[in-house]
Order: sequence, then structure tokens, then C-alpha cells
Amino acid sequence: MNITLNGKDKSLHKAMSVTDLLTGLELTPETVVVEINTTILQPDSYQSTILAEGDQVEIIRFVGGG
Repeated sequence: MNITLNGKDKSLHKAMSVTDLLTGLELTPETVVVEINTTILQPDSYQSTILAEGDQVEIIRFVGGG
């Protein structure tokens, strides 16, 4: 299955949830915002949202600093 992740093609070996994707990318769900096909997801829906062929996924990380 193929998706677009932050503007780049990414191949996934199987269907997976947003939580699975974040875990595979070594990202903590509490430190990111996820958008799929221009819709921002609520963090409590990451586990139940299953990625589909052709999804456009954007992951934005919070970065501290000053």
C-alpha cells in the first residue's frame, strides 16, 4: 500500500493505524499533529484511524525552544 507522507511517497507493508505509523517512525503521539487528506485528526482517534491506499498524511512535530 502506498501513501504520501509529508510530501514524499511511502510504501507500507500492510494496512495500519495512525498509531502504528507513528510508532514505526519513532514518534510520540503526544508530540505531533496528524492530518489525513486535509483533515486534522484528534489524538484519541489515532488508534482507530486506518490508513488507506493513496492517503495524503502530514505529520507536524512540536519543537520546543526559544
